[in-house]
Amino acid sequence: MALATVLCMYAAFLGIGILAARKAKDGTSTDLLIAGRAMPLWLAVLTMTATWVDGGYLLGTVEGTYKASLTSGAQGGLCFGLSLILGGLFFARRMRALEFTTLIDPFEARFGKAWAAVLFVPALLGEVFWSAELLVAIGSTFGVTLGMKLTTAILLSALIVTVYTMLGGMWSVAYTDAFQLGLVALGLLAALPLVFYAVGGFSHAWTGYVAARPEGAALLPPLHSSAVWSAPAIINWWDVSVMLTLGGIPWNCYFQRVLSCQSPARAQQHSLLAGLLTIALTVPPLLFGIAAFSYRWPAELLARLQAQPADALPLLFQYVTPPLIGVLGLGAIIGAVTSSFSASILSAASMFAWNCCHRLLRPDLNARQMTRLIRLVIVALGALAAVMALKVQSVQALWFFTSDLIFVLLFPQLVCALFDPQANRIGSITAFSLSLVLRLGGGEPLFGLPPFIPYPEIFAALLPGSVQSWYNDGALLFPYKTLAALVGLIALPLVSRLTQRWDQPQPLRNVAAEKA
Repeated sequence: MALATVLCMYAAFLGIGILAARKAKDGTSTDLLIAGRAMPLWLAVLTMTATWVDGGYLLGTVEGTYKASLTSGAQGGLCFGLSLILGGLFFARRMRALEFTTLIDPFEARFGKAWAAVLFVPALLGEVFWSAELLVAIGSTFGVTLGMKLTTAILLSALIVTVYTMLGGMWSVAYTDAFQLGLVALGLLAALPLVFYAVGGFSHAWTGYVAARPEGAALLPPLHSSAVWSAPAIINWWDVSVMLTLGGIPWNCYFQRVLSCQSPARAQQHSLLAGLLTIALTVPPLLFGIAAFSYRWPAELLARLQAQPADALPLLFQYVTPPLIGVLGLGAIIGAVTSSFSASILSAASMFAWNCCHRLLRPDLNARQMTRLIRLVIVALGALAAVMALKVQSVQALWFFTSDLIFVLLFPQLVCALFDPQANRIGSITAFSLSLVLRLGGGEPLFGLPPFIPYPEIFAALLPGSVQSWYNDGALLFPYKTLAALVGLIALPLVSRLTQRWDQPQPLRNVAAEKA
């Protein structure tokens, strides 16, 4: 029954995507990339929320709550929601008012095509690695709940989502996102009462959770160090939170929805509302995490959970809820993952086709050629994500690393491009270089790169605790990512003002509209 239901869900995704593609019947690049700037507010809010509430959001929140604390479990959801709220307050209205097409356009206006092509690289890689990581997540979920082979699950998911994304672009993605977000809410809310019934009620589960983890029941870490929280651990938690919050803004999949709204005011409103909805959707997975901790698992499943805590939510659906409710729960995970996958491949294809192929290499492409190119790139990137999900062992680590780079490198660039009229290319290149060196100086296990900047030793006079306490099993707890972004944010306007004689600042404008 579960397999048949999943196939019906995928058929529904495809059907909705094909029907929604009729709204892009003119097939212009504006229709495919930003829904003709005609997306209603309700649809923009739902597609934005669905994009951020992905499989990692659900599975990670339950996992963090189950294995560590509410502080750990809630961190991602709260920061993602806050990121949307800050984006709505400071970025959405300005980007939409200037009628850009992608995140890269303001970089081109301020710093020129060639340097914008460099800034485009981390943005593109972040989206592609995210796509591949999502396919791995859905493959793992299918394996846990249905026993389906990883290859089959990944190829099936990639094929269905890529087809409807190619046909209707932003319109198809938005309508299927709305449906998939409905599945998320339905699946979680249907399963939650039954899960707590199985563990003896919420009060019983909460009492046991707090008794076992007296310092794990708060949403924020303590202000001062304790037996559980050392000072370096507290500062590291805030470093990661700053990265998730501010690093969540310079993503094209976010601005693609901002730029699809009907007006600058609607763009701002949709971001604020989606932020609040994203935070609200953190509550159900937190509760599932508490329930998973309190449930008396059979010894075999408990050993499995301790080895693989990311399976907590799928196992709750499979073993604790009735089969029908478990299928709805599985639908929630599938909806969350597929909605984000379609958003990420469309976003990556948009930047590649618009900024790289059209703006940089072939500005003479006509409307028909541009439409073909966008669809071709969507198919190519969907296939690339599937291959990476199947062949690359470290795809999640690659996604984490590029997410770091988007925060450290692109956030300062975006702030200055949008709000500093004196920003120039030399300042941008200097800030980019400094931030990159400071980020890599903290080390990167993905490449076997040890820390080569001794941050704890350099700042020893300012830091609490011993120098050794800032190193934890090879990981550096010093907030070097925030430091790298902050240095970029200071260096870009400073160097720009010092070098204006050789590099005149360019006004922020829609370059593509000027040429048209």
